Amino acid sequence: MSLGVGSTALAQAPRQPHAGELAAGFRRLGVVGSVLYVAAHPDDENTRFLAWLASGRGIRTGYLSLTRGDGGQNLIGTEQDELLGLIRTQELLAARRIDGAEQLFTRARDFGYSKSAEETLRIWNKDEVLADVVLAIRRFQPDAIVTRFSNRPPNHGQHTASALLAEEAFEAAADPQRFPEQLGALKPWKADRLLQNVASWDLPPNTDMSVYPKVDVGGFDPLLGRSWGEVAAESRSQHKSQGFGVAAERGPLLEYFQPLAGTRPVSDPFEKLEFSWRRWPGTEKIVQAVEEAQRGFDPRAPHQSIPALLRVHEAISALPADHPWKALKLRETEALVAACAGLFLEARAAEASAVPGSQVALNLMALNRSPAALKLVSVTLPGGETVDAGTELAVNAPFKLSKTVALPEEASISTPYWLRKPVAGAALFEVPDRALIGRPEGDPALSVSFVYEAGGKRFTGVRPVVYAWVDPVRGELYRAFEIVSAVTATLDREVLMFPNGKAQPVSVVLAAGKAEASGKARLEVPQGWKVEPAEIPFQLGARGDERTVQFQLTPPKGATERGLLRVVVDSGGRSESWRVRQVNHDHIPPQAVRQPSEAQLVPFTLVTKVRRIGYIPGPGDRVAESLAAVGYEVTLLPEERLASEKLERFDAILVGVRAFNATPRLGLHRDRLLKYVEQGGRLIVQYNTNSRVGPLSGLISPYPLEIGRDRVTDETATMTPISLVEPLMSAPNRLGPADFQGWVQERGLYFASKWDEKYRPVFSMNDPGEEPLRGGLLVARHGKGSFAYTGIAFFRQLPAGVPGAYRLLANLLAQ
Repeated sequence: MSLGVGSTALAQAPRQPHAGELAAGFRRLGVVGSVLYVAAHPDDENTRFLAWLASGRGIRTGYLSLTRGDGGQNLIGTEQDELLGLIRTQELLAARRIDGAEQLFTRARDFGYSKSAEETLRIWNKDEVLADVVLAIRRFQPDAIVTRFSNRPPNHGQHTASALLAEEAFEAAADPQRFPEQLGALKPWKADRLLQNVASWDLPPNTDMSVYPKVDVGGFDPLLGRSWGEVAAESRSQHKSQGFGVAAERGPLLEYFQPLAGTRPVSDPFEKLEFSWRRWPGTEKIVQAVEEAQRGFDPRAPHQSIPALLRVHEAISALPADHPWKALKLRETEALVAACAGLFLEARAAEASAVPGSQVALNLMALNRSPAALKLVSVTLPGGETVDAGTELAVNAPFKLSKTVALPEEASISTPYWLRKPVAGAALFEVPDRALIGRPEGDPALSVSFVYEAGGKRFTGVRPVVYAWVDPVRGELYRAFEIVSAVTATLDREVLMFPNGKAQPVSVVLAAGKAEASGKARLEVPQGWKVEPAEIPFQLGARGDERTVQFQLTPPKGATERGLLRVVVDSGGRSESWRVRQVNHDHIPPQAVRQPSEAQLVPFTLVTKVRRIGYIPGPGDRVAESLAAVGYEVTLLPEERLASEKLERFDAILVGVRAFNATPRLGLHRDRLLKYVEQGGRLIVQYNTNSRVGPLSGLISPYPLEIGRDRVTDETATMTPISLVEPLMSAPNRLGPADFQGWVQERGLYFASKWDEKYRPVFSMNDPGEEPLRGGLLVARHGKGSFAYTGIAFFRQLPAGVPGAYRLLANLLAQ
């Protein structure tokens, strides 16, 4: 546990560190070294190495993830893109709270799998992301920089790019001529060495590992009662959206390193690096004070160590103002003072949210849970008002204060800072304040400062304003207090499809952010689009009250161009447009993204020959709702329903992405599903993963079929029909080159690598410089019906509103 100076989330239940963690904190006071670990995505980090560094050796450790993982896939829900990145950000923060490291980012977006670093750096704009890596180094000032990946292909292009950027930033961060706009408060920084954390899976078979410097990170810490392999497993298992739960490891765990630049260690990657205060002259008093504090710590009476900690604080305070470790070690010492006193400081709001210009009722508490002599001096409220307390905090006698504060009329609406503006199509997140670059989260909406005295010294504890409630199953829960708009107007879909010029209903959920709200909702649409009615009056009677209103929207005759719809709410003398998208999973605090309430309008031509679709859902899959939105009658068929469902009533059955990976029991229904095909049904299986560490079993197919790891990442790659008379190109929709334009992220993934001759490959496609792949879509007749396996990324294209993907899938469903 970082005792409040590492990575934290804005909405975590308070937890007092136990005596073992306090002892580890005392040990950490004497360590003044730092290591920055660099990779590309959430879940790329080596958690056992981070845990050993941060919690085991007390070294300040940071993980710089170039992206927030928005381009990955989601095993626990339907969130994609920026919402998935929001989940993965919180999973990283949860992991860091366990392993003790800090979390950093750049502005780079994860745009999905890339086969080359050149493509990655071109899309990101290399200099922009390089600047962010340099900024992270200059802020963090690491003694050593460690990369997860090699700079040699083949590899995921973003992985390789992370290594290349770290290598260039190692030199650039020390050069005052590189990115001079960062300098001022910051200074150029030269790390001592650059290493790669070598992994056996990244080396040729039978590589002699003895040539690499190494450390054993498998030790056991009796203070925590756990080995670093156990801590690391819990940390890594926070990456739940990626399905990365792992078993604990115990016993020796060797990590190997390749020196890349700077000083070159021989046996230990950190040999000849001084990580104690003795690295600087004139720190004898600090060393002495820290050693005395460590020797005198009594786990049964930690408050007795406060005088010794105050002497440490005094010795560190004597350092020059620009000393690189002064501010951080003062914060660590102050956090230990509060923790040894069991000091509890909290600021709760009576409601979870409020609107600009309104009043917020706050309930504040300060509680000394030890015999230590503490005095609460004052409390500074949001807005700047200071309340003099002048109260001795007697043991276990809470100080409570209830105050009401006014939010400014111009208060900023709460949303993750990197998502304040829509990000569709952008290579980098647009950050409103460059000071925020690299931070996992922005500032809390409101915060309260508590000034208290210990041993005659004054300290300040800043707490974000939170909202707490009790769930009957999960107990007390916390979330960040938020500033919200008076009314949100959230569309049920972000992309609205209009097949064949047909009018479509547009549903908008109006929700009140305050006690009462009334006004009118209207749609702003491109010229020629018809909206009925022009506006809808509404009345919302309480905070959280909701009402769904519906407009009828008709595209212009013959329309083919995309347009933009915007929902506007006229209320209380203001015209505003806000939508809210909630992210709720038990393993992370509730999240909300608030952005302008907009949607893409997509008119297109679509012919469908079948209507009733049975859909076997997979994880992170929105294909079913996308098909329903263009007129298909879709019935969800979870595994437990397959045994009793009358399959013959469906024109086609579609299996969701990774359904066999997530639900191996689907294989038990092989005979029924293949019989359905024999009797004239259509069965389409979307991509499933298959690898050495996660072999696929239970895939239903009428003839032998092996799924590989081939993919086409270039979303503009030419999709060439293998046969000039391929029926899927002509009926019921006649497809042409325009249908394969405007695709997003990729053409497809996990193509078939081997297949029986009874299958008919439909398309040939390839990434630049590679051989054509034919396993992206295979079709076979079986009895009176048909079967298809496809790695084509319909799960991305349909929610993104790609007309050609709808038309191709319609042809496949009607085969």
